[in-house]
Amino acid sequence: MVEVKVSESKDLTRIERIGAHSHIRGLGLDSALEPRAVSEGMVGQTTARKAAGVIVQMVKEGKIAGRAVLLAGQPGTGKTAIAMGMAKSIGLETPFAMLAGSELFSLEMSKTEALMQAFRKAIGVRIKEETEVIEGEVVEIQIDRPAVAGAASKTGKLTLKTTEMETVYDLGAKMIEALGKDKVQSGDVIAIDKASGKITKLGRSFSRSRDYDAMGPQTKFVQCPDGELQKRKEVVHCVTLHEIDVINSRTQGFLALFTGDTGEIRAEVREQIDTKVAEWREEGKAEIVPGVLFIDEVHMLDIECFSFLNRALENDMAPILVVATNRGITTIRGTNYKSPHGIPIDFLDRLLIISTQPYTEEDIRKILDIRCGEEDVDVAEDAKVLLTKIGVETSLRYAINLITSAALACQKRKGKVVEMEDVSRVYELFWDVKRSTQYLMEYQSQYMFSDAPEEDEVNMMV
Repeated sequence: MVEVKVSESKDLTRIERIGAHSHIRGLGLDSALEPRAVSEGMVGQTTARKAAGVIVQMVKEGKIAGRAVLLAGQPGTGKTAIAMGMAKSIGLETPFAMLAGSELFSLEMSKTEALMQAFRKAIGVRIKEETEVIEGEVVEIQIDRPAVAGAASKTGKLTLKTTEMETVYDLGAKMIEALGKDKVQSGDVIAIDKASGKITKLGRSFSRSRDYDAMGPQTKFVQCPDGELQKRKEVVHCVTLHEIDVINSRTQGFLALFTGDTGEIRAEVREQIDTKVAEWREEGKAEIVPGVLFIDEVHMLDIECFSFLNRALENDMAPILVVATNRGITTIRGTNYKSPHGIPIDFLDRLLIISTQPYTEEDIRKILDIRCGEEDVDVAEDAKVLLTKIGVETSLRYAINLITSAALACQKRKGKVVEMEDVSRVYELFWDVKRSTQYLMEYQSQYMFSDAPEEDEVNMMV
């Protein structure tokens, strides 16, 4: 008897990376904007999530623009997670742009230009236009190929029908090529844009659903269109103001969007675009969709950036600005003055402040459960209790970082479930901030350029 070895094939078409916030699916609110205990990857922070939900609802309804929200709280209290939840809740059509405060100082353009580009990335334009389309079910495709190769171009006929009429169209070489590329056959329902000749396959007609026993999972069945074959349809294009800026300002046009080489855009170009968009709005051809711009580490901005933000928020076309910081009373960058969160008082006065609170032990346990599921790691109950204790005594981020490390330690001993010994092992291998600081204090004399802080400062650090 011959043994047949079957090789396993793995689907590599989709590669997923597990990030710090990849488990966030939304804000975890019900229809009445009440926060659920554990939902969509969010745990705890009920007040902050509810406040963020109100902002999201106002953004969706277009009732808020040119406002600013501050997410303030200690490190590791879920500020960025709430911002990510807002991005997922808002939907695809509403622009959401993210920026770190420190990024502005490493770009090859001025700080104010980088902020202006970020602002315009967060403002969408919904452009409406009417196009003529031919929509119907394919009855028959006839293609006449020349007897001698290269003697003449291919010609053919396409028969389309609706529930009320049937028409035969003559086909040229380009349309025949397009039909062959999309693998259009009789029984398919298609739409042809008259202006561009683009063919869109809408699905397969219900009348042909019994033609074959085997159908692919991607096969979509649709009704045969009714009415006339030739129709006028309203097509909506959603773009951001920044994309329009780039296309109109660079010699390479829209290719600059892919290369990232946008450079500085002249104010004259932006003024012309704003004037044109205003005309479209008056004619009913376009509408503005204010999005959300999220700036993390806002304390890294300097006094010039804050002055620019003050002015930019007063503009007619301004998005919702959401900023986050984990600083207390600290120096405003670029000055010698101290202020809450390192933000000038005049700008702070414009902000709606959402405060985040430290997680409870129960919240930490639930977050660790979610992360174990996200990272596909089986952890024993006693090991989860130990991880929770570590999270309470050190930090949540440190406890989350130990999950994958403990899984590798478990794999090393050929185990399938992470046990307490695996967690203890990686806890000894990787130090948290508190133990590292204590070690430095003990052996600081053996380090170069050591400048030992006072005991009170050490207690503040840990």
